[in-house]
Amino acid sequence: MLYLKTTLLALGAAFGMTVAQQSTNQAITLQTHSLYPPYIDDDLQNRWFDFGGDAVINTNKHVRLTSNRPSQVGYLWSRLPLTAANFEIELEYNVDGPSGHLFGDGFALWLSKQRMSIGPVFGSVNNFDGLGIFFDTYDNERSHKHSFPYVQAMLGDGYKYYDNDKDGSSTELAGCEADFRGKTVVTKARLTFYKDNYLRLELQHEKEDEWTECFKVPNVKLPDQVYLGFTAHTGEISDNHDIIAVTTKTLIPVPIEKQKPIPQTGKKAKSSSGGGGFLWFLFKMIAAAGIVGGMFVAYRMYEKSGNMKRF
Repeated sequence: MLYLKTTLLALGAAFGMTVAQQSTNQAITLQTHSLYPPYIDDDLQNRWFDFGGDAVINTNKHVRLTSNRPSQVGYLWSRLPLTAANFEIELEYNVDGPSGHLFGDGFALWLSKQRMSIGPVFGSVNNFDGLGIFFDTYDNERSHKHSFPYVQAMLGDGYKYYDNDKDGSSTELAGCEADFRGKTVVTKARLTFYKDNYLRLELQHEKEDEWTECFKVPNVKLPDQVYLGFTAHTGEISDNHDIIAVTTKTLIPVPIEKQKPIPQTGKKAKSSSGGGGFLWFLFKMIAAAGIVGGMFVAYRMYEKSGNMKRF
């Protein structure tokens, strides 16, 4: 009995520590949308993810979506939809290949209603419904103001078309330059979503544990149920695109942030200052009246002077 009581107390303490830790962190890990080595079970499958195309699994290192070979497509998709209203996805990845100035094309992180459908948008379908985060390493248009590699977000509604020839510039939601390819430091991405609040992407690619904000967009609307996916493709040029680890957590809602006002131009700022504009208008009217009055007095004096000369 004493041994049983001690065991129950120990279990109770451990359970209490777990609950307290979750309450402190304000996050609970979703195993259904998280992925770690060795990635597969004894049946060479994963309970929560499907993989296919040219994807290859190295149980000690990574899920390689594409190898450094031309014309490859690989994917990794969650089997269950992500239904949490507020969540954080932290991704550890690696993109590399032979040195040189030509490599590509990149990979994508998806929160989409479509899954496991191969297509031209970094290995997945076009006209998707949901969110795509594109880690783009090849410049197709050659006329962008930003450099590559480039990380870009696109919010699809099932009708919007991602234009590969223009690298999606016409449908970009937000983006940033990020030299994430061929790094010796561990490269990571952290996507945070609060429903009816904001979407934020942070990157680690310069130093360990040093995160930089790529973008933060207010009030992004996602479908109620989306699948978490990762896809990549190569064309005539190629790269290794590796997914190393994925950790997805639910989050407790935070206060809604007020949107920053859009800066006004100088012209609009002047027109909005009602008191100053009225005083300036009044000053101009008084000045004009003074000028007219002065001209009238001068004219009367001139006329009087002329009359005196006639006599």
